[in-house]
Amino acid sequence: MDVGWEEFGWERLADGVGRRRLPGWDATVGLVLGERSVLLYDTGSTLREGGELRCQVESMTGRKVTHIALSHPHFDHVFGTAAFSGAEVFGAVGVDDLLRRERQALRADAVHHGVDEAAATEAADTLVAPRHTVSGEWTLDLGGRQVLLANVGPGHSGHDLVLLVPGAPEIVFCGDLVEESGEPQAGPDAIGSQWPAALDRLLRLGGEDAVYVPGHGAVVDAAFVRTQRDELARRFGVS
Repeated sequence: MDVGWEEFGWERLADGVGRRRLPGWDATVGLVLGERSVLLYDTGSTLREGGELRCQVESMTGRKVTHIALSHPHFDHVFGTAAFSGAEVFGAVGVDDLLRRERQALRADAVHHGVDEAAATEAADTLVAPRHTVSGEWTLDLGGRQVLLANVGPGHSGHDLVLLVPGAPEIVFCGDLVEESGEPQAGPDAIGSQWPAALDRLLRLGGEDAVYVPGHGAVVDAAFVRTQRDELARRFGVS
């Protein structure tokens, strides 16, 4: 199941599990290989970036991405989804309607943050909304490996979906509920009053010995997540 992650610029986290930190905003995409299926967690900030990820996965594994989980509806995590034709797309409940409704706002945000206007327009026009939405937890069988999608938000956004990969240790892809390379970003759709509680749920899901993969930055441990939780609680005036 294992592949040569490093030669393609990916970080191996466990057998059949890895991630890549993308240029620009240092956003993480995750990859989980099963015997039958291949799951990608987030898809990059443009169709071109999504296409590059698709080519890398196929070169590394000889297989196509069959499942996509979107951590939250910000352009740097979802704009590459249309590059993965035929993949089953999952997101937190409500994110499907939001992506259909807010595609022009996402386009404007991408341009504001430096994405070429034509590339942002192309990505917004072809934006793929999840077919499957998760209101609680959803177990996916990838063939010889089961993973868990969990809607632990809201927090960083109104639609935060995390990915748990069982093992020793457990690996938790956190999306932007956790950030390591800078202070957690709280945009207009953040729900600060509920963000600490979302991290409490995240910690219960992964446990003390899990590896936590932030949406931006280096891999962290439970102590880091707990410290960030307490800092967010102080920031937003909640317990």
